[in-house]
Amino acid sequence: MAYQALYRVWRPQTFGDVVGQEAITTTLRNAVATRQVSHAYLFTGPRGTGKTSCSKILAKAVNCLHPQAGEPCNQCEICQAITEGSLNDVIEIDAASNNGVEQIRDIRDKVKYAPTRAEYKVYIIDEVHMLSTGAFNALLKTLEEPPAKVIFILATTEPQKIPATIISRTQRFDFRRIDASTILQRLQFILKDKKLAYDEQALRLIAQAAEGGMRDALSILDQALSLGNDQLSLENALQVTGALDKQQLETYFQAVIQANPAQALENLHQLLASGRSAMRFTDAIIELCRDLLLVKTDDQLLDEFDRSLVSAKILAAKDQLKQQQLYKMIDAASKTQQDLHNATHTTIYLEVLTVKLCEIMQADPTASKAQTPVDNKKLQTLQTEIEQLKQQIQKLSASPSPTPKKARPVKAHVKTNGQAIHVDQQKINQILAQATRQALNQVREVWPDLMSMLSVTQKAVMKVSKPVAASSQGVVVAFDYAMWFERVMSNQEMLDMLKDNLDKLLQNDADVVIVAAEDWPQIRKNFLQNHELNQQPSEKKASPPENPAVVEAKKLFDSEIIEYKKD
Repeated sequence: MAYQALYRVWRPQTFGDVVGQEAITTTLRNAVATRQVSHAYLFTGPRGTGKTSCSKILAKAVNCLHPQAGEPCNQCEICQAITEGSLNDVIEIDAASNNGVEQIRDIRDKVKYAPTRAEYKVYIIDEVHMLSTGAFNALLKTLEEPPAKVIFILATTEPQKIPATIISRTQRFDFRRIDASTILQRLQFILKDKKLAYDEQALRLIAQAAEGGMRDALSILDQALSLGNDQLSLENALQVTGALDKQQLETYFQAVIQANPAQALENLHQLLASGRSAMRFTDAIIELCRDLLLVKTDDQLLDEFDRSLVSAKILAAKDQLKQQQLYKMIDAASKTQQDLHNATHTTIYLEVLTVKLCEIMQADPTASKAQTPVDNKKLQTLQTEIEQLKQQIQKLSASPSPTPKKARPVKAHVKTNGQAIHVDQQKINQILAQATRQALNQVREVWPDLMSMLSVTQKAVMKVSKPVAASSQGVVVAFDYAMWFERVMSNQEMLDMLKDNLDKLLQNDADVVIVAAEDWPQIRKNFLQNHELNQQPSEKKASPPENPAVVEAKKLFDSEIIEYKKD
């Protein structure tokens, strides 16, 4: 006999075999035992939770020749024929491929005929939400006035797509996701019955990875057993599920707790090199922070199953984390998870997430101004300065002569230790005064070569940067994320390495100035305003009016990338 998958071999044959849906199976069993079976049922719920299995069991139970308290005997010819799928009175229809009006009209024409061998004619329509609007309308009349001895069982994973007129004419049963501990018990029962060796931790990983679906759990188990030659090991389970090893996650998270981004990035790259998926990684971070929140709130809130999946060292480190930090970590991981759906370079997002987590650990969420002692002398000095500023504003307001518009200063970035990081505007002005498109293109051409000369950690930082201006005096580099800009600004060794490598590639002695991308438009605007104010009157020549098409183009695109050529 050909090999059968575990989920087919162990498909429930009685209501008692269905796990995790006790309320539903009890109701259906009692309905069959008391002969109060409805003419139409709607089974909804996630995949692999027992909808189709319960449909077949119900079809057997109502037609069984020797029922036992609402359960089918599975021994009579009717039960065996339904199990084999050879009974003509039980019709299974896949609505995904038979969703037209013609198929439903065919059912409506044949439903009036009495069953041939069984007591009831049973129609099981799987994925019923795939039916077209016309098909639903054709089915509606039959459900409203069904012939005798006919039962419709509709199964779907998306009940919101079914018309309310259909739902109101059925008895609805919502199948819920099966608890991981219940799945674990079922997997243990199957492996003991097959007399196969298994690792307890591997089974727990499979039960968690199934996400409430028994069929998914059996499919993963089948795959892991094939990989291990009928032996279930932890390594095989990790390979099949793509889950993170407890030791790997412990090493990574300890580096995060210690606010050591370099070590955390190295651990991240090792995780990804071992084949772990980005989505599984973010899931693991969210679940770990959730577990730590529960333990910090009440040690009894984390059940035995979840506790077994978390490293004891991580749980012991709960006092090093504050709840506010855990909330921020969950938010950061959730945001990264959303970004990963449309990302092509997932590694960059995970690297940024890693640095964010370390930044969260460096910050003290409980610190507030109320806890900081007030310096009365400094407060008095600030009040005096405020009064002087107010007087200056009043004088400027009363002055009749207009004052020249001053460039708005660029905000200073503040590191976690309280020190402000200021951009060297003077050096940027020197570069911009002689900046050319040719020089910028030359820098962009050698930029990939510069990336290849950096270490793994340095490359991860520079992936979110790009040159935005260049001249013989130097290069201006903008960083997409302010936190990376701050980190590089505080790392003189990194700045020196960038300058030395660019000097080698460009064969000149040019400075390297870095800025945050969010500040770059204002920095460039400040330069243009100052450059215009510093021009001599004789230098300011009347320029011809600009072409309207060029004006509109500058509104839509970056003025730096626009090149205007006369015909």
